[in-house]
Amino acid sequence: MTVIQFYTREKCPLCVKAKGILNDLQPELGFEIDEIDIYSDDGLIERFGLMIPVIEHDGKIVQYGQVNKEEIRKRFQKKS
Repeated sequence: MTVIQFYTREKCPLCVKAKGILNDLQPELGFEIDEIDIYSDDGLIERFGLMIPVIEHDGKIVQYGQVNKEEIRKRFQKKS
């Protein structure tokens, strides 16, 4: 199963919106979400501080900031 990393932090309206999008798409696309609070690690704060929310897959950033549902859908669409 595909696992995506979702970098977030508390009190982040964009993160709440992005998480809702991921939760909506999860049953359809069958991925797992590994939610990571950037404040759990100083390296993550340095790496993602102003970019969050960040969606990453296989070490590559898929989207950050304003997350677009259709772009996520296209990226993770199951191959027929």
